[in-house]
Parts: sequence; structure tokens; C-alpha cells
Amino acid sequence: MLHRYVLHNEAILEHSAASLAPSQVGLLSGWGVFTTLRVSGGVLFAFERHWARLMRDAKLMHVPLPADPALLHRKLLELVEANKAYNSTLRLVIVRNGGGMWADPSPDRPFDMIGLTADSKDWGRGVKLAYQADARHAASPFAGTKILSWAMNLTWLEMAQERGFDEVILLNERGEVAECTSANLFIADGNQVWTPPLDSGCLPGITREVLLGEVHVPGIAIGEKALTPTELESADEVFITSTTRDLLPVVQIEDKPVGRSHRVREELQRSFSDYVDRYLADSRLAPVGR
Repeated sequence: MLHRYVLHNEAILEHSAASLAPSQVGLLSGWGVFTTLRVSGGVLFAFERHWARLMRDAKLMHVPLPADPALLHRKLLELVEANKAYNSTLRLVIVRNGGGMWADPSPDRPFDMIGLTADSKDWGRGVKLAYQADARHAASPFAGTKILSWAMNLTWLEMAQERGFDEVILLNERGEVAECTSANLFIADGNQVWTPPLDSGCLPGITREVLLGEVHVPGIAIGEKALTPTELESADEVFITSTTRDLLPVVQIEDKPVGRSHRVREELQRSFSDYVDRYLADSRLAPVGR
């Protein structure tokens, strides 16, 4: 549930008091970027990684960003404090204001910044996934960008949930596995763990990035390769990852039970949790932006 206060540009307001205009082209066309962060103990986990991804996506989409990430970080912490949302989920949205025939010819600001917090969701002990063909265009120059035009993802998710599933595996134009609507996918066969590469059309999730670059478990190798639905269904383990899910097992794909073990995922989850704990401890000693 959305919390009482939001960050709108530099101001902390009650969510009903924030004002947006129909001339904000990004608001009506989805021209903007966003990211979703985990707030743990009042710390914005992996803020630097989220900011780096925002900068990359905003450059690609011609969306202006705040000039000072340290100031942004402090404003987001003010929002966390206002909502007492010390353990929550935070969404940061940047909406482009100029461009196109419906835009204000002289907007006061080139962008609007909106920060929201909400209670973190309990995702349960495992998920059931459906397939959606031709849902990612891997060859697109905008593949993998986290943009506000999210309606297709929400529609596919709603369709799957109407069928009794929790999420959707999005296939690209080659029939390869790309991602879910809001999570990355991994499989484990023995001690080898694989996730689709970025050229599959998947979004470079922050948890995915940490697993590939920072999590090291002796005897377990993590890498990228193109994956097919058949490989998912025959793998020893299948799990999804996101900022709010950590490493969540997949128990069923369409009508097929999947996964015969949880060993590798559990070892990776322990190592990932240790990384998060170290990050939180270091951030409390030297917070970002101070």
C-alpha cells in the first residue's frame, strides 16, 4: 500500500497534494525512466547501481535527470523518514516534461521527479510461471531499458494471474527466454548457474548484477547464456530475482512442475544476504551523499 507522503521534486507532500499537468508529455506517453529500490534499516540498498542504470537508460531515452545524485539520495532518505518506511520498497520515477505537440512550449522544469514508498510484498515460498511468446524484441535499441511505458508488462501479468499464475516468462523473437515482467530468470544444473544474456532483451536487474559480479560461492559458477523453454523445464533448479524478491524459486511453468532441488539457490541466497548485510553496515558508517 502506498504510504502517506511522496517526494515531488524537492518537496515532501501528502500524496493527494502532488500536482501533475496534462501537458507533461512524459506523463501521458510514458516518456520517462524509473527504478525500484529496497529500503532496509533506513538504507537505500545499492543506490549507486540503481543510479548508474538510471543514467544509462535516461541517456538512451533522452530523459533529463537531477544533476546531483547525492542531493537526490538525501531527499529520498527524507521521504523514508517522513513515512517511517525504514524497511520498505521505494520507487523513483523521472518524467520528461518537454517534447512533442502536446507539451507545454516552455515548461518550468525539464522533468518531474516522484518518489514513493510502500510496504514490501510477501512473495510467498515459490512462484508459478506462464509463457508469453514474442514479448521482447531483443534487437531493439531500447531493449533492456526500464521505462515508464509498462502497460504491456502489466497486461501480460494480469492475463497470467487470471489463469492462476504468479508471473510470466517473456520470450524474445527467437523463442529464447528473456525475463519476467519484473524479474530476471536463472537456472541451475548441478553447480552451474545460468541466466539469459543482455542480448536476449532482458533488463539488467540489480540483483542479477550482484549475483554475476559480487556473489562467490566455492564450487558454484554463475554465467550467461541463451536459454530455451526446454532448458528451463529440465533444469535442476529455476529461480527468479528482483530487488523485492531476492532469489525466489519457481515451482511450476505452465502445467509442468519444475525444479528438483533448492541447494544451489539456497547457497546463493545466503551469500547474497551476506553481501546485503555488508552493504548496509558500510552504508551506516559512511552513507552515500554525505
